Amino acid sequence: MTAVRPDTAPKAAPEAAEFPTGFVWGAATAAYQVEGAAAEDGRTPSIWDTFSHTPGKVLGGDTGDIAADHYHRYRDDVALMKRLGLTAYRFSVSWPRVQPTGRGPAVERGLDFYRRLVDELLEAGIAPVATLYHWDLPQDLEDAGGWPQRVTAERFADYADIMARALGDRVTTWTTLNEPWCSAFLGYGSGVHAPGRTEPAAALRAAHHLNLAHGRATEVLRDRLPATAQISVTLNLHHVRPLTGSAADTDAARRIDAVGNRIFTGPMLHGAYPEDLIADTERLVDWSELVHDGDPAVISRPVDVLGVNYYTPTLVSTPVDGAGDSRDDGHGNSDHSPWPGSEHVAFHLAEGRERTAMNWAIDPDGLYELLMDVARDNPGLPLMVTENGAAFDDHVSPDGRVEDPERIEYLRGHLDAVRRAVAAGADVRGYFLWSLMDNFEWGYGYSKRFGAVYVDYATQRRIPKASAHWYADVIRRQRRMGALPEG
Repeated sequence: MTAVRPDTAPKAAPEAAEFPTGFVWGAATAAYQVEGAAAEDGRTPSIWDTFSHTPGKVLGGDTGDIAADHYHRYRDDVALMKRLGLTAYRFSVSWPRVQPTGRGPAVERGLDFYRRLVDELLEAGIAPVATLYHWDLPQDLEDAGGWPQRVTAERFADYADIMARALGDRVTTWTTLNEPWCSAFLGYGSGVHAPGRTEPAAALRAAHHLNLAHGRATEVLRDRLPATAQISVTLNLHHVRPLTGSAADTDAARRIDAVGNRIFTGPMLHGAYPEDLIADTERLVDWSELVHDGDPAVISRPVDVLGVNYYTPTLVSTPVDGAGDSRDDGHGNSDHSPWPGSEHVAFHLAEGRERTAMNWAIDPDGLYELLMDVARDNPGLPLMVTENGAAFDDHVSPDGRVEDPERIEYLRGHLDAVRRAVAAGADVRGYFLWSLMDNFEWGYGYSKRFGAVYVDYATQRRIPKASAHWYADVIRRQRRMGALPEG
């Protein structure tokens, strides 16, 4: 791994006054990655429980059974968030914790955990931002076919209704789905994520039904929540660049933009699937059969905010000299492609770039360009950066500190990219660092650390890293300059 040298002094944080008044400063987690308590209080297995317990699926045989034990330590974790000065905490709800089979009535013990968490956040002056789905489909629903089956979208709408009734009086910002591209194409295409299926047609069907689930949930939330509630969806939009300016490489970028981005932004934000996407994938699915009358209208129900997750850009080309199997796309190793219809496209690592422990190129300009592109294509739609961060090989020093100058430099550069986008006219209203704390990093288990807070998994001790203190200082200066209320 190439990284910023530890002796490189991080530059100052962007001045708080350069961010808009009311800008949200947050951090994010996901239920399966942090909660633990996998079999407590009525919770049943999700697809990630099954996947992680399947030998060979997760590095080191790691599972989320305990994770960061947030289920039992949430009060201490909220107190830590308060000390860092966070104004918002983006968490996800474990679907099988509140509706174990994905059908029928809720389990009150499961709902009670989220009620307690939200109450604790509000008491600390931290706004709760609830995500309904961060990849933990109840295993019972997968056994019935999972996201490739249309009925799963209806089950999701029922689940959204349960959560709106339980927390709608206290949570004012809701996200339907987090990164549905990963759910569809890593879960059902390349198989590196749960449920581990490698079926290109099923991946495309899953994408449509996730879109439909978002639309149906949005309808339910609008009906159940106060008019002041904010409804959003979070997409990991790929900032795609062609390797060269050739027509062939430009078309490769178009193809990946279609199946990586516009398969969601098209129907969600513009009411239709792109014609080029349909042409690229028509050998795999019959879109006229898949998309029912009325689906586009449901999927395109307006949202109040679009969440944008960004870590690194995507560099692509057409195959050269038979190198069509080159796939440095940053999404895990598999003999199966997560790009149905465009399996031949080659992916590349950007040269001359420093990298994170994930081997992802560090490129803040990519975030600036992505935000500007999204703002241009969707005028009037407010944006939030709902995930941004980096994994590095963090260690506790003999005196008990965790120095992570590489992460500070990463965050500084990307916050500056957000600042530049705001100055250029993009309506970006907040930033959520990924992640609040080290956690279960999906197929990488506990081998990758994204947190601003170090977690000693043997003892569950939390140690704020230098980057956590740096981020807290950014927020303090925002407050000192009057853009945030004291308290």
